[in-house]
Amino acid sequence: MAVLNEEQSMLRDAAKSWTQEKSPVTAFRKMRDSGAELGYDADAWNEMAEMGWAGVIIPEEYGGSDFGYLSLGLILEETGRTLTASPLLASGLGAASALVLGGSDAQKSEWLPKIAAGETVGTLAVDEGAHHAPEKTALKAEKSGAGYKLSGTKTFVLEGMAAGVFIVSARTSGTPGDTKGITLFVVPADAKGISRKRLALADSRGAANVSFDGVEVGADAVLGEADNGWDLLEKTLDRARAGVAAEMLGAAVQAFEVTLDYLKVRVQFGQVIGSFQALQHRAAKMFTDLELARSAVEAALQAIDAGSPDVPELVSLAKAKMGDTFHLVSNEMVQMHGGIGMTDAHDAGFYLKRARACEAAFGSQSYHRDRYAKIQGY
Repeated sequence: MAVLNEEQSMLRDAAKSWTQEKSPVTAFRKMRDSGAELGYDADAWNEMAEMGWAGVIIPEEYGGSDFGYLSLGLILEETGRTLTASPLLASGLGAASALVLGGSDAQKSEWLPKIAAGETVGTLAVDEGAHHAPEKTALKAEKSGAGYKLSGTKTFVLEGMAAGVFIVSARTSGTPGDTKGITLFVVPADAKGISRKRLALADSRGAANVSFDGVEVGADAVLGEADNGWDLLEKTLDRARAGVAAEMLGAAVQAFEVTLDYLKVRVQFGQVIGSFQALQHRAAKMFTDLELARSAVEAALQAIDAGSPDVPELVSLAKAKMGDTFHLVSNEMVQMHGGIGMTDAHDAGFYLKRARACEAAFGSQSYHRDRYAKIQGY
């Protein structure tokens, strides 16, 4: 486990107590049953923003605390435990990272304070198909007067219905599949020509397909450098991937602990089922996999904070390992709970569905294994 400084320990403890008291799994169930269009409880999100969570990676001059990615990862781990639904990952990590890394002074001044305060939800609008493939960006950004005209569609945009600003990857030259010719744009969600369609995902969280129909933006909407946005996009995505992995870690650990508690009390054939060796072996496998996954996730977050050159492979390792682990643990949670685990009355199904959604977010296990191998020269 990473050695935490005093600020990080306090952040983690505060996140733990808040999520357990104010946002337990029962709160998620209530939000799901209410059919909340945004996919989260706005009051709970306001409380999170008031605690400063939305500004953890944002510099102090823009209203944040600049505590770094490991600190934000600790918070995401705790929100993962109780399946707390919020725009923290999409806005306080994804969109905030893009602006911190590539934004002009004007862009940072306009958007970062609003994101840090939780007033505006930002999100990344990157993928256009069923699978994560950022290099396949086809959404067109054509020169129009002094600015650009954006046309195309983005799929599975996290918090797409709640977003007040989109960080959009668009193609200013080249063809889909080229990494050259991609440009990032900061686009306000109320711009003329934007329409969104809410998606009903298995994990009941907020997502949308977003269409851009000749959306006009000025040259000042370009984030970073025109035509050369790939590096900025990859750096931003790696931070989002590490954040998803941290949330998955929290959810997987909680699923494991709930299952372990059940093994100690459920009696079958006159014996506590935790005394059966076959189940002990399966529990031991989950425990060791979780410890390995934790190491990978924390290494990725620490590498980002340190500005290490091996961030891409460490992030892909963490996302792939965490995907496999959460997949296994969520399956075993349902299996080991038997009949009750199959019903909606039990929380096991929530963890299983969240696992599947997180696995697909910002690249599946196969995507990241392939990426890791390529970075290693295979």
